[in-house]
Amino acid sequence: MRMFRAIDVAGSSLTAHRLWLDSISANLANVNTTRTADGGPYRRKVPVFAEMLDKTIGGYEDIGGVRVVEIAEDDTPPRLAYQPDHPDADGEGYVAFPNVNVVREMADMLTASRAYEANLAVADAARNMWAGALEIMRG
Repeated sequence: MRMFRAIDVAGSSLTAHRLWLDSISANLANVNTTRTADGGPYRRKVPVFAEMLDKTIGGYEDIGGVRVVEIAEDDTPPRLAYQPDHPDADGEGYVAFPNVNVVREMADMLTASRAYEANLAVADAARNMWAGALEIMRG
């Protein structure tokens, strides 16, 4: 139903931003993981968002929310550090550490959590408007 569109849009954004926060948590948890099952260091994960468009009766497209298309791996090169005693050091003594920057992850975490809070406020405001409309109709 179209009357719940705001709640649907905010709900899809809540889901997407929760997944972004989960990705950030995984990145931070693996900031020092130098060996994975695929071989090599952990690679930073980033969700890719896309808008969802719905067809309306008149044939125009209307915004219908957001969805996560994929969880992509960041293709920036790993951070190399000279640690010849490390078990994952190469022949020259360098260790490839994940391409995770803690400062960037913290900034992304703030952005994602603020966006989550904003969409939660939208859903709450829409719920309150519909509760007020129902109260007026009862009156």
